[in-house]
Amino acid sequence: MKYFFLILPVAALAGCTSPSMQSLFGTGPAGPAAAVPAPTLNPTPPPPPPATATTVEQFDTTSEEDRVAATTVSETGGERELGVTVASLGPPAEPGIWLKTPLVTELVEGRIEYQGRSINVELRPSGGAPSSGSQISLAAMRLIEAPLTSLPEVTVFAR
Repeated sequence: MKYFFLILPVAALAGCTSPSMQSLFGTGPAGPAAAVPAPTLNPTPPPPPPATATTVEQFDTTSEEDRVAATTVSETGGERELGVTVASLGPPAEPGIWLKTPLVTELVEGRIEYQGRSINVELRPSGGAPSSGSQISLAAMRLIEAPLTSLPEVTVFAR
């Protein structure tokens, strides 16, 4: 009888993953939620990755034109340095070339630099504290050639 009380919590937790228990608590079956597109400045944003995506190439849906535009950086002035932030990889299923950062409070065009590489990005507000880190899109991470598992320190500029 005393072992029954030790097994009961484990059995109760195991039931939480069943579809009937999930519907009881208002959550659906495990799997990707319906993606709500993030606000963007891009009039023709890249499509979301397919639901069956498993590789980096399948998740990165940016076009060649998007990548060329991001790497064509013009030094025309009018930029201001916002600061340096540590960026982790953001949600891979969120398409585009962007940086979610507490260094901005509204959606703006910008640029980031990392180890001599510079790319144009869309700066999206993260809503975090000014000293908190940022999230970088999979496409942007690939363009600055940072390892996907790293935490690159990037310098952020706004236009």
